[in-house]
Amino acid sequence: MTSSAPQIGFDRFIHLDWVTVALKARAGTGSLEEVKAVLEAAGLGVEARKKTRTVLNRLWLEPRQELAEFADRGAAIFQEDPAFPASALTWGMAIATYPFFGKVAELVGRLTALQGDCASSEVHRRMSEVYGEREGTYRMTNMVLQSQSNWGALERVEKGKRLVRLAPVVLTNDDAVAWLIEGAVRFLGKAVSVGSLQSLPVLYPFVLDRPIAYLISQTSTLDLRSEGGTNQLVRLRSS
Repeated sequence: MTSSAPQIGFDRFIHLDWVTVALKARAGTGSLEEVKAVLEAAGLGVEARKKTRTVLNRLWLEPRQELAEFADRGAAIFQEDPAFPASALTWGMAIATYPFFGKVAELVGRLTALQGDCASSEVHRRMSEVYGEREGTYRMTNMVLQSQSNWGALERVEKGKRLVRLAPVVLTNDDAVAWLIEGAVRFLGKAVSVGSLQSLPVLYPFVLDRPIAYLISQTSTLDLRSEGGTNQLVRLRSS
């Protein structure tokens, strides 16, 4: 019998420095040779470099066909403003590309929403409910948590037993906010209430400090629709 558990995909710790170099290559301000060099300098073995490069490919260098144009627009934001946090753009690509990464982010965001921290065991327990009670699920959840920590979203304390949400990054770039919202909608795979976007768990490391409904109405890739008179929903625009 074939398992229906979703594939994990994001199976490596990804350092922010590595993914930033990959983003620069996508944006035309860096090169594939620089990607190769930074991985070699990290001291990774041949197999580890290969697997890490696979993740970097999916995030920025060779995204899936349906995400290539989305990646291009993210890279364009970085090209126009190199000081813009690479972590925010990579977060958008990661949640759009890897449902596993997005689910970990969503759980951390939800579990830390009230008190700012949670037990990592609770994240592991809930991930195993979705992806199966197996060693791979536990290990790869740790890889995602380690990556999110390195990207500045959270801190792992008490030898990794607790996760503490760090101060969120306030985003004021209109294009980036709309793009990140699109990444979240792609991850969720359904229409999302505009009123919930400011506190969407999967985007927990960021404050979207812009007029969201207006930005969505100006975006060619998103549709804004009213439901029940007062509730506005955002969804991907059909091609």
